[in-house]
Amino acid sequence: MIQTVSELTRQIKQNLEEGFQHVSVIGEISNFKAHVSGNWYFNLKDSNALICCTTWKGFNNYVFFTPQDGMKIIANGKITVYPPRGYYQLDVKSMKPAGEGELQTAFEKLKHKLAAEGLFDQQYKKQIPSFPEKIGVVTAVDGAAFQDMINIARRRYPAVELIIAPARVQGTGAAESIAGSLKLLNETPSIDVIILARGGGSIEDLWAFNEEIVARAVFKSKIPIITGIGHEIDFTIADFTADLRAPTPSAAMELATPDKNEILGALNDFLLSSSQRIIFFHNQLQRKFEKIRCSYGFKAPLDLIRRKTQFLDNSIYMLSRNIGQKILIGNNKTALLTKSIEAHDIMRPLKKGFVLVKQDSKFVTRSVYFNHKKSALLQFYDDVISISPNEKGE
Repeated sequence: MIQTVSELTRQIKQNLEEGFQHVSVIGEISNFKAHVSGNWYFNLKDSNALICCTTWKGFNNYVFFTPQDGMKIIANGKITVYPPRGYYQLDVKSMKPAGEGELQTAFEKLKHKLAAEGLFDQQYKKQIPSFPEKIGVVTAVDGAAFQDMINIARRRYPAVELIIAPARVQGTGAAESIAGSLKLLNETPSIDVIILARGGGSIEDLWAFNEEIVARAVFKSKIPIITGIGHEIDFTIADFTADLRAPTPSAAMELATPDKNEILGALNDFLLSSSQRIIFFHNQLQRKFEKIRCSYGFKAPLDLIRRKTQFLDNSIYMLSRNIGQKILIGNNKTALLTKSIEAHDIMRPLKKGFVLVKQDSKFVTRSVYFNHKKSALLQFYDDVISISPNEKGE
C-alpha cells in the first residue's frame, strides 16, 4: 500500500507518541533559546546523540531555575512528532538539575560572567543610610523571616516605616517576582533602603536569588539594597550584587536600623559631655575676662579718664574764679571811673548855684576873696557876668 508523506508521518506520530508518553531523559543542554512567546527551545545531548526539546510557556513557569547551555538536567515529558518537518522531539513537562553539582556549575558560570561585567565592583556599592525613615522589604509575607524582621524593627527603631513588596522567593516564577518587586519599590518615593530577604533552605530553594534577572535587578536599583538570604553559610549571586550582605534576614534588619537604646545613650552622653564642656568653657572665659579686666591695659584708660576728669574740674574751677576776679576788677574800675567822671562833671557845681566868670571873653580861672569875717569884696565887680545855672558852655 502506497502512503503519502502526511499519512506516514501521522501513523508514525500516533505509534510513537502512544509508546513514549512518559519518559525521563538525562542530558546536557545546548542551543538554549527563550522565545518571546514564553516557550523554551533547546537540545539535550550526550556523547553519541541529540534530541530536540520544547517546553511550553505553561510548563516552564514551574521550573525554579533558568536553563543554561552546558547544564546537565533530567527532563520529564513525552515524545511527539512535528509533522511539517518530520522529526520527533521531546515535549518537556518538567525538569531539574541532574545534581547539586550542576547548579553549582551554573552558579559559578553566572558569577564569573557578572563579575567580568563589573556588577560586583565596590565602586558601585551605595551607602546605607544611618537613620532611614522608610525601609522597603522584598520577601514572602507568610514566612517566619518576615515576622522576625518586623519584631526587630519595632524593638530597635519603632520610628521606621516598613513598605512591603511581597514576592515569591522559591520555586517557579520566583526570580521574576523578586525582580518585579524590586522595580516596584524603586518606583515608590521616599524609600531609603531595601531589604531582600528569605529564610534558609537548600540550594534549590534559594536558587531564585542566583538567577541573572534578580542579580541585574539588584544592581540596577537606585536604592541601596541589603540582602539577608538563607543562613550565614549561604551565598547567592544577589549577595554579590547587593550593596551590603547580611547572614540572615534578622541580621539584615539589624543592619538597616539603628538601636534606639544606643541612640538614647548617645544622646545622654552628648548632653552630659556638652554640659560639662559648656561649663568648662564658661569658667575658662570668665577667668580670661577677669584677667583682662584687671590688667593694666584696662586700668590705664580708667585712670586716664579720672585724671582728665579731675583736670577738667580744676580747669572749670580756675576759669570760673578768673572770670569772677576779672568781673570784680572790672566793676571796681568802672566804679572808680564813674566817680572820676562824676567828680569832673562841670554840671555839678552849677547845680549847686555856682557861676562861671568871663573877662574879656575869657573865663576867669582864679578868684580874689576876703574872709567872710572881713566882708569879702569881689574885685572887678563891674565886669562880673552872671550866668544862669541853666546856661552851658558860655
